[in-house]
Amino acid sequence: MENRENEIIKASWVGIAGNAVLSVAKIVIGLISGSLAVVGDGIDSATDIITSLITLFTASIIARPPDVKYPYGYEKAETIATKVLSFVIFFAGAQLGILTIDKIIRGKSLQVPAVIAIYITVISIVGKLALAFHQYRVGKKTESPMLIANGKNMQNDVLISTGVLLGLLFTFTLHLPVLDTIVALAVSLWIMKTAFGIFMQTTRDLMDGINNPAIYTKILESIESVKGAFNPHRVRLRKLGNMYMLEVDIEVEGRLTVYESHKISHQVEESLRETVKNLYDVVIHVEPSGYVENNEKFGISRKCIH
Repeated sequence: MENRENEIIKASWVGIAGNAVLSVAKIVIGLISGSLAVVGDGIDSATDIITSLITLFTASIIARPPDVKYPYGYEKAETIATKVLSFVIFFAGAQLGILTIDKIIRGKSLQVPAVIAIYITVISIVGKLALAFHQYRVGKKTESPMLIANGKNMQNDVLISTGVLLGLLFTFTLHLPVLDTIVALAVSLWIMKTAFGIFMQTTRDLMDGINNPAIYTKILESIESVKGAFNPHRVRLRKLGNMYMLEVDIEVEGRLTVYESHKISHQVEESLRETVKNLYDVVIHVEPSGYVENNEKFGISRKCIH
């Protein structure tokens, strides 16, 4: 866990440093060249510094050990931070969309900037691709939805910079500044769609939902493979950061001793840990075979799957 948090912190610092350099360069050169589009792109990169600071701050929170206030630890702070990032991403897309629509309504013509604006935009695209790849790679490696979301945000920045570049090229070569407006509007819609997807994913995590329901079939099959364990039911699986918390009820022969029942439940836990990756904790409730609780209403069983 400590190595994971250290990698998240390092990736956050890389994001802060990279975006700071690109943001200052684009704003300064945008002002010098007379390109408001490049200035706007630079301001958008400045928002990425905020998102990286959020990931950095959150990494220090999830590193805290469990305590009396949070006995399960602070891992879900990552999910909350990811949701905050979804709002930041959506705001950047909406801002671009509003500016584009305002441009269409007012009939503003695209300014023709100096050629240096094209150069800095190309450099920005290359730099953002490298940063996005790094954030996404570390996010996948550490299974951090926060870094993955940040990587997607930087991918969106590449789209924004690409839209700016296309608009500049069309203005210089084809004399069709209207295409810049169309590209910008399409990019803004794509960014907002990405933000909405991240928002829904974090909502599912906070509500203890699971992306892939097929994992329940694997859990049931894993339990049923243990000799002496019957009728697994009330399976409850939820995420804690990149880890899983699992609770399940099983039945054993009623005449078994407590020690024998415990031994079976221990075998069930070992089987589950081999089946479910990143299993943080398992809680197994043992019942005598044939025992029925009519008031049970939470969890997954065979009848729910079939």
